[in-house]
Amino acid sequence: MRTRRYRSKLRIIADILQTIRDEGGLTGPTKILYGANLSYDRLMKYLDELKALGLVSEDRGEDDRVLYRITSKGISFLVEFKKIKEFAEAFGVNI
Repeated sequence: MRTRRYRSKLRIIADILQTIRDEGGLTGPTKILYGANLSYDRLMKYLDELKALGLVSEDRGEDDRVLYRITSKGISFLVEFKKIKEFAEAFGVNI
């Protein structure tokens, strides 16, 4: 039997931000949903929280679609998360 690994909240946030960054810093919810491997409901809860924290902002595309943009604070979060992840992994801890 295979054990399932659960991601921490910190890892999920990093996955969302990294997906937006990988898409050029601005993308719609569908790309984030697939990139971060989340259900729509969970994604929307996380995006609301990330907007409140100032890590992402919500924009409207030309066709009035909702798009999410990573902010400079969100980019800083990713830089610091990478350092924490590397530090933890040096001691055999996965986050």
